[in-house]
Amino acid sequence: MTMEAPVVLWFRRDLRLGDHAALHEAAKHSKHVLALYVLDEALIKPSGAPRMAFLLGCLSELDNALGGRLMIVTGDPVREVVQAARDIGASAVHVSSDTGPYGRRRDAEVAKALADNNIGWVETGSPYAVTPGRVTKPDGDPYRVFTPFHRAWTRHGWPRPAETGPSLVDWLKPGKSAKLPKPPSLGEMRLPAPGEEAALDAWHTFLGSGIETYDTDRDRPDREGTTRLSPYLRWGAIHPRTMLADLAGDERAGAKSLRAELCWREFHADVLWHRPKTARENYDRRFDRLVCETGAAARQAFDQWCEGRTGYPVVDAGMRQLLAEGWMHNRIRMVVASFLVKDLHLPWQWGARHFMRHLVDGDLASNQLNWQWVAGSGTDAAPYFRVFNPLTQGEKFDPVGDYVRKYVPELRGVEGKAVHQLKQRPAGYPEPMVEHAHERQVALARYGAITGS
Repeated sequence: MTMEAPVVLWFRRDLRLGDHAALHEAAKHSKHVLALYVLDEALIKPSGAPRMAFLLGCLSELDNALGGRLMIVTGDPVREVVQAARDIGASAVHVSSDTGPYGRRRDAEVAKALADNNIGWVETGSPYAVTPGRVTKPDGDPYRVFTPFHRAWTRHGWPRPAETGPSLVDWLKPGKSAKLPKPPSLGEMRLPAPGEEAALDAWHTFLGSGIETYDTDRDRPDREGTTRLSPYLRWGAIHPRTMLADLAGDERAGAKSLRAELCWREFHADVLWHRPKTARENYDRRFDRLVCETGAAARQAFDQWCEGRTGYPVVDAGMRQLLAEGWMHNRIRMVVASFLVKDLHLPWQWGARHFMRHLVDGDLASNQLNWQWVAGSGTDAAPYFRVFNPLTQGEKFDPVGDYVRKYVPELRGVEGKAVHQLKQRPAGYPEPMVEHAHERQVALARYGAITGS
């Protein structure tokens, strides 16, 4: 490679220019860089409207930061990436590693096609502080339990943020570029402002006012206690390494909790790296024998759950928040997931698909493995004993009912914590679909049948 030959920087889950390891590496090889994004039907078709709208917004912001020099094409990446590289006489295509099942297959095909055309393929960095697959036990086996992974991940550490920005290279003017599609209609839904600048603003605001109470408030859906950065992390508008660098040396409880939450994201990505089939299949294959409801009545129950008409206030509030905002508080995600798999006895895959269809931050590794954690089929040692009580969860984490009343208008006339223990149902609000105490026993019996406990 020579400094004269241009290179391609193919953006994927790294829609930013700051702290961009692949951009830093590309600049070492050439000062002339073509910025490329491929709208890949294989990824677009399963994307829900909120996630697609947010992606298009991030691409628009990236294009603006590049002075209108982001080349956007639609089609098969194998064909489009090779063609873009050939058109400019590129010596190499630079990328951040994609560690998901589809991304790994796609990248292997693209790299081979480029090699057939004597064009290099360079992977640098990933959407994670530590690229999945790099943290292993001393014998080289992957971790299947979070706590030892967390210790090893912390010991492993990560590089400092890359010093990159829009002026690091000369961005080539695209020879051709498709217009961004019109974003899908979201009705009255309002998504977070897209792009790198918005991500950094949100992060710095949180550091200034949210980190102090994060350890306690992150479990309270009635408060603005979370970072709300998950959509930005999903598309790489901010890198976790940037966040971890800002948290370095901070031993406050909130900073420790946030580092642990970032590690959970990396743990799930690591599990998916080693076991790609867990995106669709049980990690613990004993759960293939678990009896689940799948008939017509189950589909009707699933529809009620999706619409937030279960008769359990905190569950209904969470499901309606998802439909209204394309997002749901993490504590409530666990509660509604538990209700689906342990009160209604439906397959976790149904719920995971619904979440991916509606979440603006829908991330395959985090979504699927969190669902498996709740369902009991994942990496946790004995999770089938954990059955969230939707009534007591509401009372504990939404103690005066503000969260429920915000999303369930039928209950706005019920004052205080009584909103969780309804003695008389307001007109229009349904009776509980099931009796929790009974369904808990059914769930435990079914789990016991496959675990021998």
